[in-house]
Amino acid sequence: MSTNSSTPGISLQVSVFIAEENVPKFFEAFLPVYEKVIAEPECTFFEIYQNPQNPGELSWVENWSASMEWLIGVQVKKSYYEEYLKVTTPMFIKEREIKILNRLGVPYAMVKTENGGVQV
Repeated sequence: MSTNSSTPGISLQVSVFIAEENVPKFFEAFLPVYEKVIAEPECTFFEIYQNPQNPGELSWVENWSASMEWLIGVQVKKSYYEEYLKVTTPMFIKEREIKILNRLGVPYAMVKTENGGVQV
């Protein structure tokens, strides 16, 4: 079983830094992987963000109903990351930043679907 019953799961938070002119090329490589990740049953949330003052600074949050050990031992080893990393890593102008955090869950979790919230 991949879920961790003692917590509501984990949150993977990633920031990458690329030249502004490479943003379209980055998303071309990112989208197929994003679609595969959100299809994973353990992925419960995924949203990407862009810094309005620096469009080459992209961050995303992935929430998983699994443990950190599962994420590192199973998920990040999926073959669909290989081409994405091969294409995007040379675009990085600064080391990417990665955090893995335990989610606290209720009462400290909420998602609104009205007022601009998205439910897929």
